[in-house]
Amino acid sequence: MADAGCSVTVWGRDAATVAEIAADRRNSAYLPGVRLPAGVTATTDPRAALAGADVVAVAVPSQRARAVLEPLADALEPHAVVVSLMKGVELDTDQRMSEVVAQSLRIGADRVAVLSGPNLAREIAERQPTATVVASTSDATARVVARACASAYFRPYTNPDVVGVELCGAVKNVIALAVGISQGRGMGFNTMATVITRGLVEITRLGLALGADAATFPGLAGMGDLMATCASPDSRNHTLGVHVGRGMSLDEALAATGGTAEGVKSSRSVLELATSLGVDMPITSAVVRVLHEGLPVDAMAGLLLARPHKAEGVLPVEA
Repeated sequence: MADAGCSVTVWGRDAATVAEIAADRRNSAYLPGVRLPAGVTATTDPRAALAGADVVAVAVPSQRARAVLEPLADALEPHAVVVSLMKGVELDTDQRMSEVVAQSLRIGADRVAVLSGPNLAREIAERQPTATVVASTSDATARVVARACASAYFRPYTNPDVVGVELCGAVKNVIALAVGISQGRGMGFNTMATVITRGLVEITRLGLALGADAATFPGLAGMGDLMATCASPDSRNHTLGVHVGRGMSLDEALAATGGTAEGVKSSRSVLELATSLGVDMPITSAVVRVLHEGLPVDAMAGLLLARPHKAEGVLPVEA
């Protein structure tokens, strides 16, 4: 957003990190070696960050979003639009992050956008070319957010399919965990390609059951983000999966990975949502069983492949 010409104020909880961003334009804990743009400053006061803001980007752990946002509803400018960078489904409510944002900040869906695509943070910070999808029920809101982040290396496309874009962002983390686990066990590219491809089928099934547009899933927010997250060692979800595949407990893997691997908690809420809709998601189910129910890692491959023989497809075709 700073490279697009915006003045950006980052809110953070850690005073040392905030001071480093404000004074030196560096965040050595998360982006070592990267110099942040001159248009970026930081504060530990969320209300100061929101004062005068036209666009508010929310990038907090998805399961903590409601607790962070609800006390700030009265601090939002009346004209501000909010863009969710979060990738998850809320536990207990099964709500998507755009729904959590709208409820927590007491604003209409037309003032909320979501952003998702092949957007690994480190590569963006290094200004490597990529594209993304900005989705909103309001075309005007989507365009405001797109203009606020478009630069020579970052190309946003707008899309009205909020449901599809959000589900792609949430479920791809779960599939990345499965890919990482398999690679941690020494499995190769055949397995990776199989899990990614069938993972996209799972995402599409769930999205269509919720009314998403089928065209979203083979695009940047679907296959694009899935490929980046499943293949890159910079993906926290992929990295955590590798640690689990190599024999670490979940707690050990979380500590070794650092940061937030959204798929760990979202796997359960995604599976709950799918179950409530009668949608079959075997990869997601296997990840939940390994991470949260004690299924041995070596049993995971058999669970994925011991499926009824049938024709390839996303949904059954009715005559």
